[in-house]
Amino acid sequence: MAKPNIPDIVVSRLPLYLQTLNHLLREGEEVISSEELSEQVGIPAVQIRKDLSYFGGFGVKGKGYDIIHLIDSLRSILNLNQIWPMVIVGVGNLGQALIRYQGFARQGFEIVLALDINPKIIGTEIAGIVVQDVGLMESELKRSDIRIALLTVPANAAQSTADALVANGIKAILNYAPIILKLPEGVRVANIDPVLKLEHLTYYLS
Repeated sequence: MAKPNIPDIVVSRLPLYLQTLNHLLREGEEVISSEELSEQVGIPAVQIRKDLSYFGGFGVKGKGYDIIHLIDSLRSILNLNQIWPMVIVGVGNLGQALIRYQGFARQGFEIVLALDINPKIIGTEIAGIVVQDVGLMESELKRSDIRIALLTVPANAAQSTADALVANGIKAILNYAPIILKLPEGVRVANIDPVLKLEHLTYYLS
């Protein structure tokens, strides 16, 4: 687990390094310098070295980083040496697509519980997951070890749903609802809003 004094912006860059290193390993690379990694990820080499220095020394001066060793170290730092079960709340079009998305499982994240309020969806099976009534959230989460939630409900239901998830032990939420959630300290939230990203991009298209 990351130390409290490590800036969140540093932690946020580690998955990018890991993704890039995995790609390079598949391409047959064994060693990489911070300068070469910089060219791949678009982050200055000095920043990469500083980021990694928070967690110890990984490179050899003049030789660079052993890619396999650095991958293993980053996976350990990011707590990826285990399977993380997840719950998804909101099984509309987006929720169904996320359940079917195989990329989660390939990286150690597994949707094991799906909840919805729509009686037409409750009881249906999607990619092997039977959708449960959201009213069963408390009982289902009590008997599980789920700490991560994917939230794909409408904006007007997002805050109350997130509050219920946190009350039942959820510590991290990937929020697809177009609203900023207000949650207790100690609960991590990542907001995924494609419209905001598009609005950012269109600034540069004038």
